[in-house]
Amino acid sequence: MHAMQYEITLPADYDMEIIRRRVARKGHLLDEWPGLGFKAYLMRERGVRGSPVNQYAPFYLWNTLAGMNSFLWGGPFQGVADDFGRPSVRQWSGLAYEEGGAARSWARFAVRRSQPVPSDGLLSDVMATAVRETGRLAGEDGAVLAAAAVDTSRWELVHFSLWAHDTPKTDGDVFEVLHMSAPERDRPARSC
Repeated sequence: MHAMQYEITLPADYDMEIIRRRVARKGHLLDEWPGLGFKAYLMRERGVRGSPVNQYAPFYLWNTLAGMNSFLWGGPFQGVADDFGRPSVRQWSGLAYEEGGAARSWARFAVRRSQPVPSDGLLSDVMATAVRETGRLAGEDGAVLAAAAVDTSRWELVHFSLWAHDTPKTDGDVFEVLHMSAPERDRPARSC
C-alpha cells in the first residue's frame, strides 16, 4: 500500500469553480484504474474551514507500484503537468487502512494530519500507535475510511481520513471531496 499526494496551490483570487468543473469532466478517468485503491479529488478554498490557500490536492492510496507508475509516467498525470506545471509528488509507505462505519456513504470531506515521527523510542511503537489511531478514526461517527502512512525520507507520519459529514472528528487540514475513484478500495491491506 502506497499513499501519494500532490498539492497545486492557486492564486488567492482563483475561481475554484474551474477546479470543480475540471473534476466533473475528468474525474471518471481513474474509476477503473488498475492498482488504485482510491483517489480522493480534494480541494480547499481560502477562508473556508480555516484554509489559508486555494488548493487542488488529490490524495491516492495505491495497491500496486505498477498502477502508480503507469499513472505518473504516461497516464492522466500528464494532463495535470500540462495544465498546472509539474507539482512535487509526495509519497508515503502505507502503515494501516480501515473502513469506517460510514464506508458506504459518499465522502464529503477529508482530513490530512501530518506529524514528525518522534526521534526517541522504538519505531515499532510508532507504527503500533499509528495503526491504533487509524482504527480509532475509522470508529468515529461519520468516518468513511482512515489510513496512516510514513515518509521515511522526512520521518513524517500522515493520517488521512474521509468523512460523510461536514464535522470531521479529527484535527488537520480539511478538504472538500469533489469525486472519488475507488476501483480497488476493497483490496488495501488493513495494516502492514
